Amino acid sequence: MCPESSRNIREVQCASYNNKPFMGRFYEWEPFAEVKGSQKCELNCRAIGYRFYVRQAETVIDGTPCDPNGTAICVAGQCKSIGCDDYLGSDKVIDKCGICGGDNTACKVVSGVFKHTLTNLGYHKIVEIPEGATKINITEMSKSNNYLALRSRSGRSIINGNWAIDRPGRYEGGGTMFTYRRPNEISSTAGESFLADGPTNEVLDVYMIHQQPNPGIHYEYIIPGDNVISPQLLAHRRPGEPLNGQLGMPESTSHEDEDLHRETDILTGQSAGTFPVIQPGRFPSHQPENQVPAMQPPRQNREYNWKQVGKTECTTTCGKGSQYPIFHCVNRITHDEVPEGYCDSSTKPIPEEEACNLFPCPAFWDIGEWSECSKTCGLGMQHRQILCRQIYANRTLTVQQYRCQHLEKPDTTSTCQLKICSEWQIRTEWTSCSVPCGVGQRTRDVKCVSNLGDIVDDEECNMKLRPNDIENCDMGPCAKSWFLTEWSDRCSAECGDGIRTRSVVCMTNHVSSLPLEGCGNNRPSETTPCNNGPCAGKVEWFAGGWTQCSTECGSGTQQREVICVRKTEGNFDVLNPYECSYLEKPPSQQSCYLKPCGSKWFHTEWSTCSKSCEGGFRVREVRCLSDDMAASTQCDPQLKPEEKEPCNTQDCVPEIDENCKDKYYNCNVVVQARLCVYTYYKTACCASCSRVANRQPGFLGRR
Repeated sequence: MCPESSRNIREVQCASYNNKPFMGRFYEWEPFAEVKGSQKCELNCRAIGYRFYVRQAETVIDGTPCDPNGTAICVAGQCKSIGCDDYLGSDKVIDKCGICGGDNTACKVVSGVFKHTLTNLGYHKIVEIPEGATKINITEMSKSNNYLALRSRSGRSIINGNWAIDRPGRYEGGGTMFTYRRPNEISSTAGESFLADGPTNEVLDVYMIHQQPNPGIHYEYIIPGDNVISPQLLAHRRPGEPLNGQLGMPESTSHEDEDLHRETDILTGQSAGTFPVIQPGRFPSHQPENQVPAMQPPRQNREYNWKQVGKTECTTTCGKGSQYPIFHCVNRITHDEVPEGYCDSSTKPIPEEEACNLFPCPAFWDIGEWSECSKTCGLGMQHRQILCRQIYANRTLTVQQYRCQHLEKPDTTSTCQLKICSEWQIRTEWTSCSVPCGVGQRTRDVKCVSNLGDIVDDEECNMKLRPNDIENCDMGPCAKSWFLTEWSDRCSAECGDGIRTRSVVCMTNHVSSLPLEGCGNNRPSETTPCNNGPCAGKVEWFAGGWTQCSTECGSGTQQREVICVRKTEGNFDVLNPYECSYLEKPPSQQSCYLKPCGSKWFHTEWSTCSKSCEGGFRVREVRCLSDDMAASTQCDPQLKPEEKEPCNTQDCVPEIDENCKDKYYNCNVVVQARLCVYTYYKTACCASCSRVANRQPGFLGRR
């Protein structure tokens, strides 16, 4: 074992310079953590309480970690990685099968998606997890009102069994620990999930409690392949733990040509910024040997031994928890506590787990999720499962309901109404038959109307109850004849020559189109000329080009000019807008969005001033918001608007009422007698009484 100080060996190396002067002064040193790249294996130390650092040695002691949380170590000034086989410079890594240096062929990844359409509510088996499976991941592809469930082949429910929905957490089953997550714990759009490292020691079955259409369940696990040997994972060393069990300390290191790093404001007086590198030359006055003092434990003898001084707190307040004894090193005679170094660490008793608070926790009602409403509109019902549960030995058990009789039992059913149902309405009477004789059709307007009277999509109403909106009509037999419709109302040209059209059909005693000879050769014309007048002088709206967006980022607006013009021969005359009022006017403004702004400062309006004179202040609230108006911390603090400012700094001047005067010369007597509280004297000696009132805090003109 390495000494405890080896965990922070870089700190020990920097601290060895605490008693050595630098530039004529003594400092306390700590590792400088902001070095990167080739500097990782230099001994760069920062003066505690100062803004500069110094390269105390070109290389750290062999075996020093390159990074605080990494596994690579420094050897001869170079950062060397350690493979999973614990050999320095090895590039071997653990493959997905858990084998160091493996090629992923010793195991098999089984994955797929369960997409079957389910109809019946309740439990449906999805996938079977075999014995020996590892890296198990069962995840809903999107959120839903369904639930995942897990049980063993022995019939024991592990998660969400017996129509009871368990809370998210960790559950033991099949020889491994499963983590059950719900959608509200996951930032993505995925639904529920089971995760476990494995391996399992029995076959497990995954079910889905079906309540709504299946969104798809992705499953994946790893099983050993043929001729697989058990993975032999080497124990990982702590960062900085050496290969041979000890860290070597060099006897001495020359520092005469080392580079010194510190911030410029210490020696040059320039403004402080990052941590620049400077080379002031040689400093032989602080170049003693770089020898880290060895940590020598106190002498161990039989005067001291280990003594139990208490126990840790119980991990739970009920339902069976655990606690451990606490051992301290004490004087065998006086029983006074001494540092642990006085006792032999090899004889320290190993704390063994002890059960505590064995009594069961009070029973409670475990309330399941509400089912979907039985009706999509109108009054319906919904249900939920209520179970009496009790926690013991870190497991939640279902118990008899009489144990929860001291608690009010929650309702298991409830009425629900997602919305008021829409209904069919017949808005018009039947039209006349489509033909004057023979069999035709007639129609009427049928709409789906909400409870608010709005017309909504037909799907909002019960399609089975929809009244007919079209039916046949028989107008009696027809003779062979040409049947015509009315001419169309609109001319094909807005101005100048155009045509109007109509439909022409030859009909007999039933609706059918016959050859021309059936009604004769005198087929009526289907077109007729029309003219809406000359095109010159036409009045219309004319729209110009859009202006630039009003903002460089985020939502803004842009405008364009829209004018009423009359087209003449090769020219346009601008008219008063009312000349085009009968035409639909194009929009003169529209929204625009160039790019997201990122986080920006927003503020409210200023509050009213706290005082009307002699210097008050007013305030406003300032917030940093992102593009979606959510709170953010990405705004530039230097651009933050002021939240408080002074106001009304002018002197206070009492208001003088010309109608408030003393009617008597001796009003001072009224004031001295404190008669100003009476209406008569307050009016007769108005000026004197007002002056007395103004001497009190809050007189007129101040707030």
